[in-house]
Amino acid sequence: MKKIKLEILGLSSSQSQSSGSFALVLGESDGNRRLPIIIGMFEAQAIAIEIEKIIPNRPMTHDLFKSFANSFHFHVEEIIISDLKEGVFFAKIVCTDGLKKNEIDARPSDAIAIGLRFDAPIFTYETILAEAGIVLTDEEEEEEKEKEKSEKKEIKAETKAKPKKEPAKKGDDYKSYSVDKLNEMLKDAIDKEDYERAAKIRDELGKRN
Repeated sequence: MKKIKLEILGLSSSQSQSSGSFALVLGESDGNRRLPIIIGMFEAQAIAIEIEKIIPNRPMTHDLFKSFANSFHFHVEEIIISDLKEGVFFAKIVCTDGLKKNEIDARPSDAIAIGLRFDAPIFTYETILAEAGIVLTDEEEEEEKEKEKSEKKEIKAETKAKPKKEPAKKGDDYKSYSVDKLNEMLKDAIDKEDYERAAKIRDELGKRN
């Protein structure tokens, strides 16, 4: 069965599901279909911080999986969104030790969070995209491309319950802070695992470099 390559396009709070759910939007690499998957807060956080390249002060579960796999010389080759049953997605983690290839069943959210840590590509099948994919019109696709371009395709880590924040000027406007102060605030945000705030501070520091 022919595989279709996907890429991560967005990660945001789900408006239609219960509190704590997030929508992970995957897009067809060579097409205009989108595959939204509802995932939990922990998995959304694990995906977001890896995309943002923010290093947590303690290893997360998916980081532990990578360390464990590396210790036994296993490498993740690809992630496949393999099935859809009654609205529930299923996935497989395809890994190898160089001699033998294995497929491990997983939830798509866990599989993708792990796959990102190995730079593994994500695939699905035509039958799944045909059933659950959303086709964008030319106008909608153009609008989405412009949005992605303006945001530099960055996915913000909106996944951590926000602890009390240090006062910022005019709604988290970090422009008035010095570079030293921003670096201090960034370290504090990472220590508190407030990755949304850390991403905003990092972006402001990036603008000054």
